[in-house]
Amino acid sequence: MFGGHGKILRVNLSQSTVSQEEIPESLFDKFLTGAGLATHYLYRDVPKGADPLGPENELIAMTGPLTGATAPSTGRYTWVFKSPLTDIWAQSNVGGFWGVDFKKTGFDGIIFQGVSPNPVYLVIDEDKAELRDANHLWGKSVSETTKLIKEELGGKFEVVCIGVAGEKQVRYATIMNDLHRAAGRCGGGAVMGSKRLKAIAVRGRKPVNIANPADFDRVAKKQFELLDQHMFKVTLETFGTNAVIDMVNVRGGFPTRNWQTGVFPELEEINAQALSEKVLIEPIGCFACPVRCGRKSEIRQGKYKGAKGEGPEYESVGTLGGQCQVTDMEAITKAHYLCNDYGLDTISAGSTIAFAIECYEKGILTKSDTDGLELRFGDADVVMELVHKIAKREGCGDLLAEGTRRMSRKLGKGTERFAMNVKGLELPAYDSRAVQITGLAYATANRGGDHVTAYIQGPAFLDIPFLCIPDSRIKDPLVADPEEVHILVDLENTMAALDTLGACKFMGFCVASEEWVEMVAHCLGHEFTYDDMVKVGERAYNLARVFSVREGLTRADDTLPPRLLEDPLPEGLAEGKVNENLPAMLDKYYELRGWDKATGKPTPEKLKELGLEEYIPDIWGK
Repeated sequence: MFGGHGKILRVNLSQSTVSQEEIPESLFDKFLTGAGLATHYLYRDVPKGADPLGPENELIAMTGPLTGATAPSTGRYTWVFKSPLTDIWAQSNVGGFWGVDFKKTGFDGIIFQGVSPNPVYLVIDEDKAELRDANHLWGKSVSETTKLIKEELGGKFEVVCIGVAGEKQVRYATIMNDLHRAAGRCGGGAVMGSKRLKAIAVRGRKPVNIANPADFDRVAKKQFELLDQHMFKVTLETFGTNAVIDMVNVRGGFPTRNWQTGVFPELEEINAQALSEKVLIEPIGCFACPVRCGRKSEIRQGKYKGAKGEGPEYESVGTLGGQCQVTDMEAITKAHYLCNDYGLDTISAGSTIAFAIECYEKGILTKSDTDGLELRFGDADVVMELVHKIAKREGCGDLLAEGTRRMSRKLGKGTERFAMNVKGLELPAYDSRAVQITGLAYATANRGGDHVTAYIQGPAFLDIPFLCIPDSRIKDPLVADPEEVHILVDLENTMAALDTLGACKFMGFCVASEEWVEMVAHCLGHEFTYDDMVKVGERAYNLARVFSVREGLTRADDTLPPRLLEDPLPEGLAEGKVNENLPAMLDKYYELRGWDKATGKPTPEKLKELGLEEYIPDIWGK
């Protein structure tokens, strides 16, 4: 089977058994592995209403046909599960090197089901897999766990694991590979912890099955050459993802003080230049990555001097810094390191802390609720202390570990107005009031409030066209124009396709669709067009929606927090703006998607068009 091995590994943790399954060729042709195939198994195996932290939920890792191939930035793979944070379908895509080495073992994916009676970790050495005792690893950090497993096994093993936050089932705990690469969103680490699965160590040597290797290498080489001097690549290699922070702040779209404003007054203290001067050692990249947007870093002064790691990325600066109004780059970097080692999503952690601070300043939380801590914006020490408490579920950290939606439901008193999440997933650091179509992207993203489902901030916030689709520019970011909704739909489908292939989404800003489809065709050994690529993404996107509809999702969930809809931005280029015209934008979105406008369900006609007719009775009852 070109592009894959045609096999998945199934691990029943309740029974301590490991077995192999063949991937039917019909399923491979339909989904090309990736999130679409993982969602097929999740839907089939996990019953409606299953507890995300119970034995019925599954945790699925799936590679793509290009994962591990010698093409730019093809080291990515995907985790799929029912989220304990949102209670709907969830995906978390991650780079690094683990996914490549896992695919080299001869498997395209792995499915974990059940709950182990005791902590365990899985070792996959070539095509041999066994569960081992992990009692000695339970309670260890990500870095400690990785080090101990590598010492135990010897040789070159890659490790993916959870930290303390996953063990404590913090609802936004991450799954971490290569120490610093996070499957960060939706709480996959909590699902892993609920199964008492501490880690997976892999070693493999099997090559990726490429149908036409010489032609594939020719196209890939051309891409590497074109990327070498590409402005997008040069900018990210030089400044990392934090390169965008000044542009976002100028637009008035950098969420500050829990989204009370979109302008951070002391930006020069935390922007890309500050990061480079204060903590950067050198840029680093994932497998086969010429962009190298990662930051190898070390804190060189102050109370955290000597701490080393990677990052922080833009989102960590935006949430642990901007939303909490922390102006100390060294403190932001240290908090980011802590989140990685505990296994915490920095977006949800920073957002939840900012929400708690605003609740405290409004008198909704008091010192009796916060273990005596005085929560104030700008207090880096408080942010640091709350990171520790959340990861360990100690004291007030137990409440914050639930995320903003559950916190708000417990606290009441109007807190839902400024609990900044969509469908339970905390929002990233782009204020959609400053760029209107971003609000629709947050409202419709399958896993909840999210910026990488469509990556709309590229053409919208930064005026960078996405080369895989025609005409991706937004004419006026301050206008919610239904005629531009097609750009969002095209981006969502294309991003889902890139996730399926195992490629980094940043490549879509550098590599045109013609090169992508030519490369995939040489990989698979048959014709593969741009329309085929889009259809693969659209099919995966719709199946994810079907899963969530089955779990109770409706049109009413495709909305935004009241703060974005009702509270005008007080300053900046977008002063006076709220998210406007959302119902009309949503109507247009459903029309283009082929979804029912009243319910938000994919119509029977759309499901038939995508070859998903078997799911029609589950959501339409006929």
